[in-house]
Amino acid sequence: MSTEIKPTTTARISAEVIGTFILVFGGVGTAVLAGAHVGFLGIALAFGLTVVVGVYAFGPVSGGHFNPAITIGLATAGRFPWKDVLGYIIAQIIGGALASTLLFVIATDREGADLGNFASNGYGQASPDGYGLLAVILIEVTLTAVFLFVIIGTTSTRATVAFAPLAIGLTLTLIHLIAIPVSNTSVNPARSIAAAIYGGGESLMQLWVFLIS
Repeated sequence: MSTEIKPTTTARISAEVIGTFILVFGGVGTAVLAGAHVGFLGIALAFGLTVVVGVYAFGPVSGGHFNPAITIGLATAGRFPWKDVLGYIIAQIIGGALASTLLFVIATDREGADLGNFASNGYGQASPDGYGLLAVILIEVTLTAVFLFVIIGTTSTRATVAFAPLAIGLTLTLIHLIAIPVSNTSVNPARSIAAAIYGGGESLMQLWVFLIS
């Protein structure tokens, strides 16, 4: 009889760094490098596809969170140990920042490059369609909750876990289709931090909204 070997802490943290890197590089990268070509639909699909790929690849190692909101939510639901929360969040922020840094280097190596706000999240003038602070908070809180409920439901012992990454990815695609015009869609503080680093002063000033919602 074989004994299952649990991933080490180093392996789990590394998986969260790489998975969050893929999420930001794929999603934010599509918005920054190809947004004018693929539009909102393409960007939404990019975020969803990166989650599908990341969860299938790294879910067996770390659980495939790639998002501080998910890590905290799962811990609150008793599905993840609180002692590991800080390490996961740090790993996610590092992975996102590495991805946005690489994207910045690539994006600026083009003549006349205009990066705008680097696909950062925002409200008011920083919202794609000019939505205010209240609308942004409401949609971010609502959709983050929806995302968490889907993750908890699809990864429960009563669900068909093999299909969980697909369901999670499709949900994130739907979330982006709804929220891109409002807030540029966060539902993930690590993604928001990663973009705001290169998004400029207004992006950093408005970052607090996406850290608390």
